[in-house]
Amino acid sequence: MKLLPIAALLLATAAHAEDTVSRQIDGMYPQLDAIYKDLHAHPEIAFQEQRTAARLAAEMRKIGFEVTEKVGKTGIVAIYKNGAGPTVLVRTEMDALPMEEKTGLPYASKVAAAHSCGHDVHMTAWLGAARTLVALKSQWKGTLMFIGQPAEETVSGAKAMLDDGLFKRFGKPDYAFALHSWPLAYGRIGYNSGAVSSNSDAIEITFKGRGGHGSAPDKALDPITIAARFVVDVQTVISREKDPKEFGVVTIGAINGGTVGNIIPDTVKVRGTIRSYSPAVREKILAGVRRVANASAAMADAPAPEVELIPGGVAIDNDDALVTRTEGVLKQAFGEAQVFRMPAMTASEDFSLFVNQGVPGMFFFTGVYDPQAVAQADKGGKPLAFNHSPFYAPVPEPSIKTAAQAMTLAVMNVMNGSAAKP
Repeated sequence: MKLLPIAALLLATAAHAEDTVSRQIDGMYPQLDAIYKDLHAHPEIAFQEQRTAARLAAEMRKIGFEVTEKVGKTGIVAIYKNGAGPTVLVRTEMDALPMEEKTGLPYASKVAAAHSCGHDVHMTAWLGAARTLVALKSQWKGTLMFIGQPAEETVSGAKAMLDDGLFKRFGKPDYAFALHSWPLAYGRIGYNSGAVSSNSDAIEITFKGRGGHGSAPDKALDPITIAARFVVDVQTVISREKDPKEFGVVTIGAINGGTVGNIIPDTVKVRGTIRSYSPAVREKILAGVRRVANASAAMADAPAPEVELIPGGVAIDNDDALVTRTEGVLKQAFGEAQVFRMPAMTASEDFSLFVNQGVPGMFFFTGVYDPQAVAQADKGGKPLAFNHSPFYAPVPEPSIKTAAQAMTLAVMNVMNGSAAKP
């Protein structure tokens, strides 16, 4: 009998695992579809995910996980022990956005909240991966730590869970994975080593003046002109102080002050956001914003403003070794053309707080749109609705199946050093 080369055996083993995982997910998809549409139709915003958490907890108990609820207010932790081996954390987010959905889908939200960032896709794929891993438990050893995190949209849920003793109560994992839907073609998976999301900091500045009549501005001290000067001048921190090769953004999203056109107000409130990748750029921008705010007031001989620069999400730093180890499995399963490295997103995420506890982690992106629609948009056709759009509408079945299969294979790969045993 002629023996196959070792490389061929490994490829055959991986292919067997992919087929097994795919068949498992195909078989359970009708149940996953019903869960997805239920979650989509009943969204709940940050730290109000009572119904959502209860639904996920019930489903995980059915699979065989030990579930603890109300970790970090509304978070859940589901543990499944399957012998000696690594502990792998798999995170999903549960919260929706406080906005009206405008997709017109038959299962659209009817309340003032919407899953316009794909967290319903993530939760459903999370359940699918959990079911599949338990069904294939003979092919891996270790402990699954599946967590349902609240309040990702306010980048506060991960901190709440950690502050509630997540790793002290349930153990510190050896690896951590999370995924996020993205306006790519379904079946595609994007990822990178190093930074894959941005740091975020909120700007809250109150400029102080002296109120008066609009017809006599010399008798007043106008904080609106001070705020206007700041909004323009702060951009020079980005264009003239930051290294142009490094990412950094300052956006002012709200200016609130005054009541009518002929009254100069006492104060003006300016709100905005700062985004960056590197810690050095982050510190430079923070210092620049504070300096420009104070200088804008000083130029008008006004009182010093109240400047609050509020930390938000920290950039996710994907572990290079884990990414390298995982990408081979994903490329084998989905094809070289479908699995690719992509630039970091400019949005922020708090999954970073878990990996920053010293846990090697990988955060990756999965597509949700018809490939033809993506191709047409790339050629200048109808634009695709981006995350947080009221029209964001993933194509459920291929999006969920891809995400569930990718997560399952990623976890199995670190559980036993290969995708599965022959």
